[in-house]
Amino acid sequence: MIKHVGRHGQDKVVVVFNTVPNEDHMALVVYSDRLPLMLHDEVMRVLESKVGQQEKNLADALFRHVMPDGTNTLGALHSGGFMKKVQTSQVILQPNARTNVRLDEINNILKKMEGGEEAIRQLAEVEAGRGYADNKYLDQPRDMGEPNLPQQDTSLRTSSDDMASSDVLSNADLAKSRLVQAENFRSQAHGLLEEAKRLESEAKALTPKAKNVRKSATKEEA
Repeated sequence: MIKHVGRHGQDKVVVVFNTVPNEDHMALVVYSDRLPLMLHDEVMRVLESKVGQQEKNLADALFRHVMPDGTNTLGALHSGGFMKKVQTSQVILQPNARTNVRLDEINNILKKMEGGEEAIRQLAEVEAGRGYADNKYLDQPRDMGEPNLPQQDTSLRTSSDDMASSDVLSNADLAKSRLVQAENFRSQAHGLLEEAKRLESEAKALTPKAKNVRKSATKEEA
């Protein structure tokens, strides 16, 4: 089972954010076939990794991944305008060949996970490939057409909003994230330097002993 993958209409998508802040009916996705080659390969590498599969939102794993050219993967998706805002009810997740389930249904299950065994059972059914449909969706069509939106949501259909990621990640957010990442790298570098010093100290301590062993062996041979 591979999480975070599915379709929006006829297009393959990778779900970056399961929901958008203050808009639980919207998600942020990338159309994987439209990504530049290097960015596509890096996104798929994160997606298929153990870390990517463990995260509820793939964005958390993408944020921690740096591409070969030194660019933050989530930042590259944001700056390139590759993240698009779509309705969760229009995203069909396809974790395996036998399963087709709407993203909004999965989101509802995850919200109820704290409620106990029933939600856990429902998620297990999805993972087993049997799918899941909440009763309130059974009488609704499962087509990919644009459903009617409440009047207050019509602005969500504009092309500027379809560029999406700016609603979630501003330049200030990216700057802050890169400062955090820089601090993490600095801490890691400090730890590596300390480890290098320890190894050098051990090497120096072992060197005289090695010479003594060699001298003893020479005397015995004589």
